Amino acid sequence: MRGYFAIGVEGISKAGNLGALMRTAHAFGASFVFTVAAWIDRREMRHVDTSDTGSHLPAYDFASVEHLVLPQDCRLIGVELLDDAVVLPSFRHPVRAAYVLGPERASLTPDMVARCDHVVRIPTRFCLNLGVAGAIVMYDRMISLGRFAERPVRVGAPAEPLATPVFGPPAFKTPLPPAFRRS
Repeated sequence: MRGYFAIGVEGISKAGNLGALMRTAHAFGASFVFTVAAWIDRREMRHVDTSDTGSHLPAYDFASVEHLVLPQDCRLIGVELLDDAVVLPSFRHPVRAAYVLGPERASLTPDMVARCDHVVRIPTRFCLNLGVAGAIVMYDRMISLGRFAERPVRVGAPAEPLATPVFGPPAFKTPLPPAFRRS
């Protein structure tokens, strides 16, 4: 899959939820994880994050929305049950994205929503557990941007394998200097 993604939370208070989200992010291949205005003890999440994500991925803690720093050209995507949010199955994921979820029993702050490039919502009747919501967003990204065989037309039919990609010679926008040309 091309590009990268990160996932984070704003105002989280339950270490178990953060641990589950971080473990899932690690499993889905996140590039980093982050918190904004979190008030948890990270040692408590070790019971849930059994993959020890912090040893494998950068984890950033930002004191507030104003302190949140993302890589250049990384789009911030809020995940929130807002009426004007894009429904997740209809959303085209950016190649470079950071997803942010709100805290338990609350929503993303207005400052965070204003900072987001896009806001998406999972089409459910009511809110989901934070770790489950994050897993759904990461799975949707993987399905959307990953390279998978088409689903079969018939239920239970085997999927056709993907063709092996064939790459030609390198293409250059500008001519190579003579020293680097192959004869």
